[in-house]
Amino acid sequence: MTTVCVISAEPDLANAIAGLLGSEFYRVLPQTDWTEDVARTTADVFDVVIVDAELTSVQPLRLVERIRKRLPDCPLFIFSNDGQKEWEEDAYLLGVSHIFEKPVRARLLCEMLQRFLKPDVSLPALTTASAPVHEQTRHESAPGSTRALEVLRDYSAVLSHSLCAEALLKQFLLFIRRMMGVNRAGIFLRTAPSALSNGENESQSHRLRPACAIGLAPGLLEHFELTLDSGVGRHLLRHGRILQAHSEEVRQDSAIRKEFELIGTQVAIPILDRESLIGVAMFDSRLTGESFSSEELTLLFHLLEQLGLAIRNIWLHDQLSANHDLMADALGHLSNGCVVVSAAMEILHANQAARAVFNHLEKTTRQMEFSDLPQTIGGKVFEVLRDGRVVEPFRYSPKDRPEALYKVSIAPFQKRNPASPNAALILIEDYSQIERLQKLDIEAANLRLVKLMSARLAHEIGNSIVPLSTHQQLFTKKYRDVEFRESLNEALSDGVRRVSRLVKQMYFLARDSAVLMDSLSVSQLVEEAFKDAQEMHAEKSAYLQYENGDKTVIPACEKNGLRYAVAEIMLNALQSNAATPQVRVRTSRLVDRERIEWLCLDIQDNGPGFTLETSIKGHEPFFTTRNVGVGLGLTVSLKIIETHNGRMEIQPANGGAPGFVRVAVPLLPPADPDIPPVQVVRPVSAKV
Repeated sequence: MTTVCVISAEPDLANAIAGLLGSEFYRVLPQTDWTEDVARTTADVFDVVIVDAELTSVQPLRLVERIRKRLPDCPLFIFSNDGQKEWEEDAYLLGVSHIFEKPVRARLLCEMLQRFLKPDVSLPALTTASAPVHEQTRHESAPGSTRALEVLRDYSAVLSHSLCAEALLKQFLLFIRRMMGVNRAGIFLRTAPSALSNGENESQSHRLRPACAIGLAPGLLEHFELTLDSGVGRHLLRHGRILQAHSEEVRQDSAIRKEFELIGTQVAIPILDRESLIGVAMFDSRLTGESFSSEELTLLFHLLEQLGLAIRNIWLHDQLSANHDLMADALGHLSNGCVVVSAAMEILHANQAARAVFNHLEKTTRQMEFSDLPQTIGGKVFEVLRDGRVVEPFRYSPKDRPEALYKVSIAPFQKRNPASPNAALILIEDYSQIERLQKLDIEAANLRLVKLMSARLAHEIGNSIVPLSTHQQLFTKKYRDVEFRESLNEALSDGVRRVSRLVKQMYFLARDSAVLMDSLSVSQLVEEAFKDAQEMHAEKSAYLQYENGDKTVIPACEKNGLRYAVAEIMLNALQSNAATPQVRVRTSRLVDRERIEWLCLDIQDNGPGFTLETSIKGHEPFFTTRNVGVGLGLTVSLKIIETHNGRMEIQPANGGAPGFVRVAVPLLPPADPDIPPVQVVRPVSAKV
């Protein structure tokens, strides 16, 4: 009794097949799906599995994979209304025996069942009107059919060695000797492609080396090989047909004749893989001295063609196996964790580093499962397999080891034009050490900054206190001295000015934002800022070159902060020329491409100007080219201007053009919407 499992959502299909086959020889078991209970309890009793599915998506293929995992040798058929060639090819590669298109004819179904079932399974004769005729024909042709079946059975035994080329060739020659009584034979093959390359080695591709021989002395072929450039190999490559030693071509070509005589054979047959010549088989006559008939030579040619296909597949398998071993070895030696997950949520590969991430697997030998992945990672793997999109790298910390930090990247493995990914690759990089090093770098940078700031502040405050300390020591003795009191007053003024400036710098640096509630005209900003700069640079007289007629108003600003920022820039300009310091200010307005109007102040001194280095580092904290000062002036200016949504640029001196500092702050949007987004510059320069 043959048991047939029919997996279909429609029970009518199982009933139709049961009625078609008959209950005397077949037992039909209907199933709605291939569940774990079905696979565990009843799968072992199935002789045939029939699946009703439409090959237009990946779901039927996954069902086939599950069935094949439980029943690797069971015949498996698919009934489908419509299908796609791509899915049908994948189904056959997964082990499907045959794909029927509905409606299925009874005669075709019975024939396929008889063809794929094991020989020991008793099957009924096809119950049709033509059955007696077929039965009679089968009995009448029994002797010839029996001989053909014996040949096919013996040749099938040869192909059972299909993954070992040496054993396959040996069994093939023994089979030919047993079937045809060959005296001696030898097979010459091209050099197999390198295991880690995509093609043959050109320097070796024209050589045909001896691969297997029977009836020949072992040392005869040790240093002998054929070539595709001359002799038998060249003739078979050009003509692709059987060559016999008594033919006219052999008598006219001495190289071919010598090769036949040296090996002691009478016929040479090309070994093709339906695309190219991969070898040559040379045979002697029969043990009785008789030559082969044309039918026998034709049979040998076709058998060798199948052998050539098998050899080509062996070479491809060796390449694939070598590449797989190389990839597995490379992934296994990676310091980063690597996990490959199939579309069926099975772990195909997990290296030791990945197992170490999940500490409950580090010291075990059991196979890693998908459930061993944390939910955070497993959920994203499911998204990748479902959508086929790369997940952005993310951080992961195990719950039992919060101090550990990993960077996880997940990418899909996809064929060309797939419906969904075939697998997903998980890369797990240990970021714990990197994170610790980054924190140490930040802490070290902060310590260096604190050290530099402490040194500069101590130096500046010390310079302010020294005159005061000196006068304090002489105060009781020289208080009544008019000259001493004037010196004391000057020392107090200078010390207070320097400390007050330092306090203001610290104040503005400590703020992250400003309340922009004031309005200020440009002329007022320039004049008041210059006045403040003069007070901070009270040692020398200074001059301002500026036209105070610009009545442009900055509508939203912090008056004190913006004035202090410009004053610090002007003070830097005054300190650049020790003789006669002079500050030049130009104002201009421009409209950018986003239709935002900007007020620009170009502040320039009459000194040598900024060098390229100072223009780059000028706004950095504690950078200074002078022996006095902290080096925070331009840093504070930049901070204040940025809180006003503005910009500050330092332009170095270039040839004859002097350097300058440009301050740009945004104004209200232009009132006229027809103003084009082009630069409009209105220079203002006149002496005051």
